[in-house]
Amino acid sequence: MTEMEKLQAGLPYRYDDPELVTMKDTASLGCARLAAVDPLDAAGREAAARELLGEAGPELDIQPGFHCDNGKNIRVGKRFTANFNVTILDGAPVTFGDYCMVGPGTLIATTGHPMDPQGRRERLAISKPVTVGDDVWIGGNCTIVGGVTIGSNVVVAGGAVVTHDVPDNCVVAGVPARVVKRLEAQE
Repeated sequence: MTEMEKLQAGLPYRYDDPELVTMKDTASLGCARLAAVDPLDAAGREAAARELLGEAGPELDIQPGFHCDNGKNIRVGKRFTANFNVTILDGAPVTFGDYCMVGPGTLIATTGHPMDPQGRRERLAISKPVTVGDDVWIGGNCTIVGGVTIGSNVVVAGGAVVTHDVPDNCVVAGVPARVVKRLEAQE
């Protein structure tokens, strides 16, 4: 298997493989094009973001300082907002439902590395998808790790570190994040 095939299969892969480095370089160029758009040019920012992402619904809003390492693995529904300085490391798919907001300084990282030093010396990584439901507000400076599913109608409190799945209709907070409040289900 190629390193890309290993990544896509959820297996450990070498992140310094030339094909993967090219993918990251392409995403870096797309992020640079997005960053170069006049911040007052909302239509230009949206067009540059649409070129970068895999799929985006209507009313896409990505503020300056956005970074990703693939871009094409990011899919967002309608009325998606990423505030300033959001980073999405999308080695694996990252999928957002409709009406989601991501606060400033948030990191969504699908990729992790081995616990053993030898695996890290070999530059190994493993990527797991992140899925976010509808009507989710992720506060500022949150971290969401790979393999996590966040339900619909969820608020992730600022500074939370989400390491496990989050059910629908709740507020999570803390490190690691845990449910601190239930919310009314929405139609």
